[in-house]
Amino acid sequence: MPDLDPADLAPRAVYLLLTSLVTPRPIAWVSSLGQDGTANLAPHSYFNIVSGSPPIVHFTSTGEKDSLRNVRATGEFVVNIVTRDLAEPMNVTSANFPSDIDEFTWTGLERAPSMRVRPPRVAAAKAALECRVESILSKGDGNMVFGDVVHIHVADSIWRDEAVDPARLPTVGRLGGPNYADTGDIFSMRRPTWKELRG
Repeated sequence: MPDLDPADLAPRAVYLLLTSLVTPRPIAWVSSLGQDGTANLAPHSYFNIVSGSPPIVHFTSTGEKDSLRNVRATGEFVVNIVTRDLAEPMNVTSANFPSDIDEFTWTGLERAPSMRVRPPRVAAAKAALECRVESILSKGDGNMVFGDVVHIHVADSIWRDEAVDPARLPTVGRLGGPNYADTGDIFSMRRPTWKELRG
């Protein structure tokens, strides 16, 4: 088993190693608006929940990208949840489009209006989180955008018994390199209590 010191590796090698080990990574398909009103849509695979009460999520932009510039300027964004049927258009929007190109128009994705923020959401997404920027924290080459979730869209097709049915939401996660996975193989485990464990 190799023992690796990140200081001995090139930055690109460290990036490839970390993104191959920290998997699967949820994908925030972020829609935002430029100051000129141009819609931007881009995936970010450094994404997670920060707090449930109040509801806060975060995505990280590696370097200065359109999503980061837009949310800094407008204070708003939408996280569209990526499912298997949207994997291909999501991947297309990962290209380095010029800032004046609208990815919705380029990919032919239908947009839907948001309720509480200005950026549109992906109409075909089975769920979306409307967010207002809470703060932005820069660490290394990453810029962590924290967003207060102000509205949540959930499609009827994935809603069952007052909750999201994971079997109906085949979300896509990022692996290392060009590889992805979805939640096709789902299993359940109840979390034990300490009392149960000690008998």
